[in-house]
Amino acid sequence: MLQFGRFALTRAIMALITLLIVSIVVFSLMELVPGDCAERYLSYKQTQGVAVSMADIQSERIRLGLDRPFFERWSTWVVGAFQGEFGDSCILRVNIAELLGSKFWISLLICVSSLVLAYAIAIPVGIIAASSRNAFLNNSLRIVSYLGLAMPNFLLALMIMLVSTVYFGETLTGLLSAEYRDAPWSWARFVDLMKHAWLPIFILGWSATAFALQTVRALMSDEIGKLYVTAAKARGLYGAKLLWRYPARHALSPIVNSLGFDLNRIFNELPIVALILTLTEAGSLLIDALAKSNDQQLAGAIIFLLTASIVALNFLTDLLLAIMDPRIRKSILR
Repeated sequence: MLQFGRFALTRAIMALITLLIVSIVVFSLMELVPGDCAERYLSYKQTQGVAVSMADIQSERIRLGLDRPFFERWSTWVVGAFQGEFGDSCILRVNIAELLGSKFWISLLICVSSLVLAYAIAIPVGIIAASSRNAFLNNSLRIVSYLGLAMPNFLLALMIMLVSTVYFGETLTGLLSAEYRDAPWSWARFVDLMKHAWLPIFILGWSATAFALQTVRALMSDEIGKLYVTAAKARGLYGAKLLWRYPARHALSPIVNSLGFDLNRIFNELPIVALILTLTEAGSLLIDALAKSNDQQLAGAIIFLLTASIVALNFLTDLLLAIMDPRIRKSILR
């Protein structure tokens, strides 16, 4: 137990260092964008017919603290970031934490649900495909997985929307019904969210399932042919008991280790799906911040929160792997 506690502490420290490094990278990218926040905001105001002088820009720069040294501004930003406070949006001039509100958590819920859906399907089906000698079953699963890898998520979203609109008169857009959009959170609002969120979860989980299925099948096929499985068969183990006790246990370790990467890949696909389905969540806000308003403060906050979620997931999977395989925690503590 003491060894596991030391392993967990070591991993927690490594996760914290990773977040600090990421914060420096994100903040540096925010600073490298041409023109600072004061210039971008006042330029935006100028397009609205407001006269702006260099003195106004300098005054706004001092008000925002942009005249302070880089390290001082970064340290203030990262301390606030660890507390969930990212200051004000550069263009919208509202608090970023209030602007994001529940939007980021809804996005994270959609991505994690897609990930759970993908592996809930891929793990049992991949094990069956690797252990089965049925050519029809294997070829059918291969075609489905290739189709999932080849078909872009946005195309699948457009196809589903087209069929739903033409045959059922429903566009399937948005995440909440009109009566719940501005309502406080309640069980009824959560149920309404789930009634709408199934579509982006299915669309994002489509390609994730195909990728995970190929991975599980390849890992299981490699493990099934090893000598320790043959030895287990010689001792009288067969069927599901053999598969879950030996090859599946070893094959799933790399799967667990890749969960953070898969979550990142799913979130990368979320913004374009959000635009098609007109979802009001963090993915669409990120697209607006990067491509339309050039609001680097808002974009940096979303990217940092996503990275923190991935680092937290990796930390949890490391602990799970250490429980599954004691050799992992011993290798870290040498």
